[in-house]
Amino acid sequence: MTLLTVTAKNQLTLRSEVMRHLGLRPGDKVEVDMRPGGRVELVAPRRSRDISELYGSLKRPGQPVLTIEELNDAIADAGAAAGMAGLEDE
Repeated sequence: MTLLTVTAKNQLTLRSEVMRHLGLRPGDKVEVDMRPGGRVELVAPRRSRDISELYGSLKRPGQPVLTIEELNDAIADAGAAAGMAGLEDE
């Protein structure tokens, strides 16, 4: 359990490991939900991502870069092979 200290201005500073766990960055807003028994729940904001952030995320050094058509073909081939494997078991 992480201990936090209340300042003279009644503020808490979250430690870096708490910030990382919640995925918080400076300036983010945090929702606070009051719970029974003197507990509170901090809820970090959900980030909406732009699809462009994913560009290149699957690229691995030394691996070929595939077009969307090549990816679709590979998926269709794998699906067809999986479907055929299921039929062979019957």
